[in-house]
Amino acid sequence: MKIISTNISKPTTIIWNGKEEQTGIYKYPISNSIYLGKSDVLKDTVIDRIHHGGTNKACYIFSSDKYGYWKNMYPNLEWNWGMFGENLTVQGLDESVLRIGSIYKVGECLVQITQPREPCYKLGIRFGTQNILKEFIDHGFPGTYIRVLEEGEVKVGDSFILTEESKNILTVQQFYQLLYAKEKNLDIIKIAIENDTLPKRKKEKLKKYL
Repeated sequence: MKIISTNISKPTTIIWNGKEEQTGIYKYPISNSIYLGKSDVLKDTVIDRIHHGGTNKACYIFSSDKYGYWKNMYPNLEWNWGMFGENLTVQGLDESVLRIGSIYKVGECLVQITQPREPCYKLGIRFGTQNILKEFIDHGFPGTYIRVLEEGEVKVGDSFILTEESKNILTVQQFYQLLYAKEKNLDIIKIAIENDTLPKRKKEKLKKYL
Protein backbone atom coordinates (compact mmCIF):
# COMPACT_ATOMS: atom_id res chain seq x y z
CA MET A 1 0.00 0.00 0.00
CA LYS A 2 1.36 3.42 -0.93
CA ILE A 3 0.13 6.98 -0.28
CA ILE A 4 -0.69 8.80 -3.51
CA SER A 5 -2.43 11.84 -2.00
CA THR A 6 -2.54 13.66 1.33
CA ASN A 7 -5.82 15.52 1.89
CA ILE A 8 -7.14 17.98 4.45
CA SER A 9 -10.18 20.26 4.69
CA LYS A 10 -11.36 23.61 5.94
CA PRO A 11 -14.75 24.00 7.64
CA THR A 12 -17.50 24.03 5.00
CA THR A 13 -21.03 25.23 5.67
CA ILE A 14 -23.82 22.97 4.41
CA ILE A 15 -27.60 22.93 4.68
CA TRP A 16 -29.20 19.80 6.17
CA ASN A 17 -32.89 19.58 7.02
CA GLY A 18 -33.18 23.31 6.59
CA LYS A 19 -30.41 24.13 9.05
CA GLU A 20 -26.88 25.35 8.56
CA GLU A 21 -24.07 23.19 9.88
CA GLN A 22 -20.39 22.68 9.20
CA THR A 23 -18.50 19.67 7.96
CA GLY A 24 -14.95 18.58 7.28
CA ILE A 25 -15.79 16.08 4.55
CA TYR A 26 -14.68 18.40 1.75
CA LYS A 27 -11.05 17.32 1.73
CA TYR A 28 -8.68 18.22 -1.09
CA PRO A 29 -5.11 17.25 -1.97
CA ILE A 30 -2.24 19.29 -0.60
CA SER A 31 1.31 19.29 -1.91
CA ASN A 32 3.10 18.79 1.39
CA SER A 33 3.19 16.13 4.09
CA ILE A 34 0.59 15.88 6.87
CA TYR A 35 1.10 15.16 10.55
CA LEU A 36 -0.82 12.26 12.06
CA GLY A 37 -1.63 12.89 15.72
CA LYS A 38 -3.10 10.52 18.28
CA SER A 39 -6.62 11.96 17.95
CA ASP A 40 -6.67 13.63 14.53
CA VAL A 41 -4.66 14.98 11.61
CA LEU A 42 -2.93 18.27 12.37
CA LYS A 43 -4.55 21.27 10.64
CA ASP A 44 -7.47 19.16 9.42
CA THR A 45 -11.12 19.90 10.22
CA VAL A 46 -13.05 17.63 12.57
CA ILE A 47 -16.46 19.08 13.45
CA ASP A 48 -18.40 16.15 14.87
CA ARG A 49 -16.05 14.63 17.43
CA ILE A 50 -18.67 12.16 18.57
CA HIS A 51 -18.41 10.28 15.29
CA HIS A 52 -15.03 11.43 13.91
CA GLY A 53 -11.55 11.83 15.29
CA GLY A 54 -10.34 10.33 18.54
CA THR A 55 -8.11 7.35 19.26
CA ASN A 56 -9.98 4.83 17.09
CA LYS A 57 -10.59 7.25 14.21
CA ALA A 58 -7.50 9.45 14.19
CA CYS A 59 -7.14 9.22 10.40
CA TYR A 60 -9.27 7.85 7.56
CA ILE A 61 -7.70 6.13 4.55
CA PHE A 62 -9.39 5.13 1.30
CA SER A 63 -8.24 3.17 -1.75
CA SER A 64 -7.36 4.99 -4.96
CA ASP A 65 -8.12 1.70 -6.74
CA LYS A 66 -11.85 2.19 -6.10
CA TYR A 67 -12.05 5.66 -7.66
CA GLY A 68 -12.62 4.27 -11.16
CA TYR A 69 -15.76 2.46 -10.01
CA TRP A 70 -17.23 5.60 -8.46
CA LYS A 71 -16.24 7.86 -11.35
CA ASN A 72 -18.25 5.59 -13.63
CA MET A 73 -21.19 5.85 -11.22
CA TYR A 74 -20.95 9.65 -10.94
CA PRO A 75 -19.24 10.93 -14.11
CA ASN A 76 -20.54 14.48 -13.76
CA LEU A 77 -18.87 15.24 -10.45
CA GLU A 78 -15.66 17.25 -10.23
CA TRP A 79 -13.25 14.55 -9.14
CA ASN A 80 -10.24 15.01 -6.89
CA TRP A 81 -8.48 12.78 -4.40
CA GLY A 82 -10.17 13.19 -1.03
CA MET A 83 -13.68 12.83 -2.47
CA PHE A 84 -14.65 10.34 0.23
CA GLY A 85 -13.35 12.51 3.05
CA GLU A 86 -10.14 10.53 3.41
CA ASN A 87 -6.94 12.07 4.74
CA LEU A 88 -4.83 9.55 2.87
CA THR A 89 -5.63 8.18 -0.57
CA VAL A 90 -3.81 4.85 -0.68
CA GLN A 91 -2.96 2.70 -3.67
CA GLY A 92 -3.29 -1.04 -3.11
CA LEU A 93 -5.57 -0.88 -0.08
CA ASP A 94 -7.75 -3.99 -0.10
CA GLU A 95 -10.32 -4.25 2.68
CA SER A 96 -10.95 -7.92 1.89
CA VAL A 97 -7.49 -8.89 3.15
CA LEU A 98 -6.67 -6.02 5.55
CA ARG A 99 -7.03 -7.31 9.10
CA ILE A 100 -8.41 -5.20 11.93
CA GLY A 101 -5.63 -4.91 14.50
CA SER A 102 -2.69 -5.18 12.11
CA ILE A 103 0.10 -2.64 12.63
CA TYR A 104 1.97 -0.80 9.88
CA LYS A 105 4.91 1.56 9.64
CA VAL A 106 4.24 4.48 7.30
CA GLY A 107 6.46 7.54 7.06
CA GLU A 108 7.39 8.55 10.60
CA CYS A 109 4.30 6.84 12.04
CA LEU A 110 3.26 3.53 13.44
CA VAL A 111 -0.46 2.93 12.82
CA GLN A 112 -3.04 0.23 13.51
CA ILE A 113 -6.08 -0.73 11.44
CA THR A 114 -9.17 -0.15 13.61
CA GLN A 115 -12.54 -0.17 11.86
CA PRO A 116 -14.32 0.53 8.55
CA ARG A 117 -15.92 3.84 7.75
CA GLU A 118 -19.71 3.87 8.15
CA PRO A 119 -21.16 6.43 5.72
CA CYS A 120 -23.44 9.24 6.89
CA TYR A 121 -25.53 11.91 5.19
CA LYS A 122 -22.51 14.19 4.74
CA LEU A 123 -21.11 11.82 2.12
CA GLY A 124 -24.46 12.17 0.38
CA ILE A 125 -24.16 15.94 0.46
CA ARG A 126 -20.74 15.85 -1.15
CA PHE A 127 -21.99 13.49 -3.87
CA GLY A 128 -25.21 15.43 -4.37
CA THR A 129 -27.51 12.51 -3.48
CA GLN A 130 -28.23 10.40 -0.43
CA ASN A 131 -28.43 7.38 -2.76
CA ILE A 132 -24.66 7.12 -2.37
CA LEU A 133 -25.10 5.76 1.16
CA LYS A 134 -26.77 2.50 0.13
CA GLU A 135 -24.48 2.22 -2.89
CA PHE A 136 -21.44 2.71 -0.69
CA ILE A 137 -22.64 0.06 1.76
CA ASP A 138 -23.49 -2.42 -0.99
CA HIS A 139 -20.13 -1.96 -2.74
CA GLY A 140 -18.33 -3.29 0.31
CA PHE A 141 -15.08 -1.31 0.13
CA PRO A 142 -15.41 1.42 2.76
CA GLY A 143 -11.80 2.31 3.48
CA THR A 144 -10.65 2.16 7.06
CA TYR A 145 -9.83 4.26 10.08
CA ILE A 146 -6.44 3.91 11.73
CA ARG A 147 -5.14 4.39 15.26
CA VAL A 148 -1.88 6.34 15.49
CA LEU A 149 0.47 4.51 17.86
CA GLU A 150 3.45 6.72 17.04
CA GLU A 151 2.83 10.25 15.75
CA GLY A 152 4.68 11.85 12.87
CA GLU A 153 4.59 13.04 9.29
CA VAL A 154 3.55 11.08 6.23
CA LYS A 155 3.80 12.13 2.60
CA VAL A 156 2.99 11.07 -0.94
CA GLY A 157 5.11 8.06 -1.87
CA ASP A 158 5.32 6.62 1.63
CA SER A 159 4.45 2.92 1.81
CA PHE A 160 2.58 1.02 4.50
CA ILE A 161 4.98 -1.65 5.74
CA LEU A 162 3.41 -4.45 7.76
CA THR A 163 5.19 -4.80 11.12
CA GLU A 164 2.70 -6.97 12.98
CA GLU A 165 -0.23 -8.80 11.45
CA SER A 166 -3.24 -9.27 13.69
CA LYS A 167 -3.60 -12.84 14.94
CA ASN A 168 -7.35 -12.25 14.79
CA ILE A 169 -8.38 -12.99 11.18
CA LEU A 170 -11.26 -10.48 10.99
CA THR A 171 -10.88 -8.27 7.92
CA VAL A 172 -12.17 -4.74 7.48
CA GLN A 173 -14.60 -5.94 4.81
CA GLN A 174 -15.91 -8.83 6.91
CA PHE A 175 -16.70 -6.53 9.79
CA TYR A 176 -18.24 -3.92 7.49
CA GLN A 177 -20.55 -6.47 5.92
CA LEU A 178 -21.40 -7.84 9.36
CA LEU A 179 -22.50 -4.39 10.56
CA TYR A 180 -25.08 -4.03 7.78
CA ALA A 181 -26.17 -7.65 7.30
CA LYS A 182 -29.81 -8.33 8.15
CA GLU A 183 -28.88 -11.89 9.02
CA LYS A 184 -25.66 -11.88 11.04
CA ASN A 185 -23.04 -14.56 10.51
CA LEU A 186 -22.56 -16.00 13.99
CA ASP A 187 -19.06 -17.31 13.22
CA ILE A 188 -17.93 -13.83 12.15
CA ILE A 189 -19.56 -12.32 15.25
CA LYS A 190 -17.51 -14.66 17.45
CA ILE A 191 -14.31 -13.65 15.67
CA ALA A 192 -15.22 -9.96 15.99
CA ILE A 193 -15.93 -10.23 19.71
CA GLU A 194 -12.47 -11.71 20.23
CA ASN A 195 -10.78 -8.86 18.35
CA ASP A 196 -8.95 -6.65 20.88
CA THR A 197 -8.81 -3.65 18.54
CA LEU A 198 -12.53 -3.15 17.94
CA PRO A 199 -14.33 -0.67 20.23
CA LYS A 200 -15.97 -2.35 23.22
CA ARG A 201 -19.39 -0.81 22.50
CA LYS A 202 -19.49 -2.36 19.02
CA LYS A 203 -18.65 -5.78 20.39
CA GLU A 204 -21.26 -5.47 23.11
CA LYS A 205 -23.93 -4.84 20.46
CA LEU A 206 -22.85 -7.90 18.53
CA LYS A 207 -23.02 -10.14 21.60
CA LYS A 208 -26.79 -9.68 21.61
CA TYR A 209 -27.04 -11.79 18.45
CA LEU A 210 -25.43 -14.83 20.07
